[in-house]
Amino acid sequence: MYRGGSVLLVLMLLLSGCSFFGKKEDGGQADEAAVIGPEVEVVAVNLSVPWSIDMLGQTFYLSERTGSIVKIEDGKMERQRVSLEKPLAEAAEAGLLGFVLDPEFAVTQKAFVYYTYADDGGGQFNRVVDVVLGLDDGIWTEERILLDRIPSAAYHHGGRMKIGPDGKLFITTGDATTPSVAQNLGSLNGKILRMNLDGTIPADNPVPNSYVYSYGHRNPQGLAWIGKTIYASEHGQSAHDEINRIVAGANYGWPVIQGLEKKAGMETPLFQSGASETWAPSGMAAADGKLYVAELRGNVVREFDVEKMQTRPVVTGLGRIRDVFIDGDYLYFVSNNTDGRGNPDERDDKMYRVRVGDLK
Repeated sequence: MYRGGSVLLVLMLLLSGCSFFGKKEDGGQADEAAVIGPEVEVVAVNLSVPWSIDMLGQTFYLSERTGSIVKIEDGKMERQRVSLEKPLAEAAEAGLLGFVLDPEFAVTQKAFVYYTYADDGGGQFNRVVDVVLGLDDGIWTEERILLDRIPSAAYHHGGRMKIGPDGKLFITTGDATTPSVAQNLGSLNGKILRMNLDGTIPADNPVPNSYVYSYGHRNPQGLAWIGKTIYASEHGQSAHDEINRIVAGANYGWPVIQGLEKKAGMETPLFQSGASETWAPSGMAAADGKLYVAELRGNVVREFDVEKMQTRPVVTGLGRIRDVFIDGDYLYFVSNNTDGRGNPDERDDKMYRVRVGDLK
């Protein structure tokens, strides 16, 4: 769904000496005043439910849930069509979700995509595929299926993908609104999966002959590494959102335990929102030993200091935040106010950036 051609980018919002308040939505708490330092830059406007951010050199690529890849380069925005073998599902939260560039993208023009589709027989599934960018026509085309028929439903698709320090592709999947599957090692739902970039199963995966890396997840939507340690964000049920330190083969408890509940053989979260606060955490990034997490319901970018075990909002007042990305001195993030649950203005959604050093 195209929402306009090239737009003028890099507009400056000078927030010094003023407050910036958002609207109350979904019955959640009202947005707090922005605490994002003296300057926030708007990098792009008129995005259509952006979901993932990746970058090569100084060029950004953003997936849009409505079925496009947005390229941002040298102050110009180009919306590129994605040609997929299956039609995108129209269920809530579904569509073109995870997107990550191949490490050899400069040579291969290839990326990895996670999308939700409607099956010919009326079912709904998620799949992981290779897509290749045509240099002549600027169209991304599905080339190869790496993993298919991950059961889907109206909600809880998961969908985040990242390439880890080990060179493997990590993929989050939701429980597709059937909680019990998260405990079933024979199911791909409610898991963090790990695969080789050619779609094969790594020999050192914790579950033999399986993509499963960890299980017992409800709807994980964020992945990030501090050193070689992987962290994941996860949507809880009626609050109890989680930030977990992921260990290969570990069971994160859903639906048996949640929040700070404990049970032998199951992990409790590193951080959790408690019973009265909802974060709805999504994309994650890491810098200087801290995690930065996009929050949808919370309407903030939240910092988690895993050494001091402290958390605080560092960007507020801009609505629903879907993904974050750190490059050098800057933290980039995208809003999701056009996803049907926000209060968009006439130029939403947007991509922003702020200096990490200003997040004090």
